[in-house]
Amino acid sequence: MFPVRRTRNVFGAILLAHLFAGPATAEPQIAKTYSYFSIGGKTADDLDAELQKRGPLTRATGFRHPGATEIRFGGEVTYMESEGRCTIGDVKVTLRTHITLPRWKNRRRADGTLGLIWDTLAADIKRHEERHAEIARSYARDLQRKLKALSARRTCKDLEADVSQLTRQMIADHDKDQLRFDTVESQNFDARMMRLLRNRTGMNAKN
Repeated sequence: MFPVRRTRNVFGAILLAHLFAGPATAEPQIAKTYSYFSIGGKTADDLDAELQKRGPLTRATGFRHPGATEIRFGGEVTYMESEGRCTIGDVKVTLRTHITLPRWKNRRRADGTLGLIWDTLAADIKRHEERHAEIARSYARDLQRKLKALSARRTCKDLEADVSQLTRQMIADHDKDQLRFDTVESQNFDARMMRLLRNRTGMNAKN
């Protein structure tokens, strides 16, 4: 007698601050895309004001930011019933990240000092958002592995409950790690920017 296969969508979408096929044991199906918003301005104060005015508005904070990463988890789990037991069949975790970054329209006309400041800031914004995407990728891989490793249960209803509990817990842990990263980055911003500017100034002087 063939086992009974039942498929369920087990993940809802989440939004922070960011396409696919493969076998069950493969890596999660991950996609990353980018978009950009333009800012104007000719001084450092202008740039700050433009970022606050035109930066992406994130639902999590209700504020505009110089960059943002939208993260959406999804996927399917297939359950198999056989001989009074229910086991995990296929697992497909999906992750879509979309990073939004700023572009300064006047960069080519900027003087050396302001250009250096902008290049340093823009690079740090991109690094920050890429790290959000990396954190999400790590959780997607871990979730795929842990779902596949769930033990058999007497009924698929019981196993579905295990899947739901594991998924909710890992998404909650993911959100906490993302928030922790943002908190640390915010606290270290001034010191980090000064260090990066000194490093870039030193590199330019050597050149």
